Amino acid sequence: MSATLYVVGTPIGNLGDMSPRALETLENCDFIAAEDTRVALKLLNHFSIKKPLVSYHEHNRFEKGENILARLLEGQSCALVTDAGMPAISDPGEDLVRLCHEHGVKVEAVPGPCAFSTAVAISGMPSGRFTFEGFLSMNKLSRKNHLESIVREQRTMVFYEAPHKLPATLKDLYAALGDRNLAIVREITKIHEEVIRTTLAKACEKYADGSLKGEIVLVIEGAQPEEEKEYTVEDAVELAREAAAQGMPRSEAAKQAAKITGIKKGDIYKNM
Repeated sequence: MSATLYVVGTPIGNLGDMSPRALETLENCDFIAAEDTRVALKLLNHFSIKKPLVSYHEHNRFEKGENILARLLEGQSCALVTDAGMPAISDPGEDLVRLCHEHGVKVEAVPGPCAFSTAVAISGMPSGRFTFEGFLSMNKLSRKNHLESIVREQRTMVFYEAPHKLPATLKDLYAALGDRNLAIVREITKIHEEVIRTTLAKACEKYADGSLKGEIVLVIEGAQPEEEKEYTVEDAVELAREAAAQGMPRSEAAKQAAKITGIKKGDIYKNM
């Protein structure tokens, strides 16, 4: 293999989902960069693959990223894997991918399972347009800002969450968004895979005790489109009169009211 960073998707639960191409890549690359080398070693042992492993995760990504890049620039090939699913999706692997692009190192995808897209597919929620929101921050200000930014989001929203943080997250989502349809998709591809179709209000009440376990994806209904106000001639005239009372020329006031309401300027002007 030539100097290439292979972004390799691995199973999110069921080892039967490992693709032949992913196995071939892991067998033939020079070394593997893994989020957790212990998790990666279990995967490699299952498929009888022996390769040098390098730890690459959130807390060492800057130092190790430079080391991995140096080896790639020397002509080696590296397979990047995360604990489960596609690397670089809500994952520090995105920094390594960007670093390789910046230095002219080829980056090649070896697609595999991905939790958020799989969850959307089996959730039964609208999937024509959706937005992946990742994990909510534990920092109070960042969390507040994130929630405020999605209040009027009309697309289906997808979040990752750890089971021990689920009660607080459901509570915060309900407080910010109000009651929305919700699909809790957990343990994807595993023995206890489950899709729980409910609402934010019901989920807050039922799972407040932290009883729901496993890897969790939340798929939440987007906001309903705001209804456009139907203006009457009287409404438009009132707007124009208010503008004129503040010193705006009558013609300009009628023009502004027409732009806002969709009522013809002439109809507004003659009734002012």
